[in-house]
Amino acid sequence: MNGFFLRTLITILGLLLASAIIPGVEIHGTGSVIFAAVLLGLVNGFVRPVAFLLTLPITILSLGLFLFVLNAAMFGLVAAMLDNFVVAGFWSAIFGSLVVSLTSTVASWYIGPDGHIDVIVVRR
Repeated sequence: MNGFFLRTLITILGLLLASAIIPGVEIHGTGSVIFAAVLLGLVNGFVRPVAFLLTLPITILSLGLFLFVLNAAMFGLVAAMLDNFVVAGFWSAIFGSLVVSLTSTVASWYIGPDGHIDVIVVRR
């Protein structure tokens, strides 16, 4: 359960960063950010695998570049579900999902499989 909360906090950080630096992504209210992060996790957990399987031929033909479009679609889907989360257009969704993905990836380097922050100390 700790891993869920930690990853949700990381997604919240990514959403806040995306709304700060991408000019078309706006999130109003703390509750909206938290709900958007939880909803994004649920959408990525349940809807994205089905969408990935349905678009697998396009993904293969585009050499994986269609995954950016798929991530943007999931980002836009969450924005469509919430009133206080606005994504202005396609490119805002692409760049917003890219910021959230990069934030999650970098933060996940430090999180172990149990959801705890792993610190490796090497003594010489």
